[in-house]
Amino acid sequence: MSALKSLLKDWKWPVTAIVVSALMLAAAHAFETFGKLYPCPLCLRQREVYWALIAMTLTGLALWKLRPTRRFLVALNVLIGLVFGVGVVVAFYHSGVEWKIFPPPTGCTGGGEIDLMNMDSLDRPMTVPSCTDAPFYILGLSMAGWNGVVSAILAVASFMSAGATFRGRNEA
Repeated sequence: MSALKSLLKDWKWPVTAIVVSALMLAAAHAFETFGKLYPCPLCLRQREVYWALIAMTLTGLALWKLRPTRRFLVALNVLIGLVFGVGVVVAFYHSGVEWKIFPPPTGCTGGGEIDLMNMDSLDRPMTVPSCTDAPFYILGLSMAGWNGVVSAILAVASFMSAGATFRGRNEA
């Protein structure tokens, strides 16, 4: 519990959020590169959330460095929590599409796999994987489902960090 409290102090949580987001992106790219699990449009949308979070948080930390106030750090942690919340919604929707609860978006029904490294026929249309087919499940959840779980945990931690900072436990 002490290690968690330490992560929620000062600038440590935003940096941790950046590192975890980068690791999630690295894992997604590893599945794509080494596992040949090419991303569907909703998978790419989930990655966009992490890219946006990294850009926003780096910008926020740079601005916080110019004027390090506790109020700014609270706002940054709330924004980080909201972005992770968007990740939960996108992952929940993708999981719902995989379970046939929600209809897939246009262009997401797939047409086979695509080899991004194949440069043989660039003049023919490329196909994308279907958003409705999960490549595998672990403990009943697809990769989109696990992404939602991770995003939810990170959102809660972000709001906890904002609360701890607001209460003045951090010298920001």
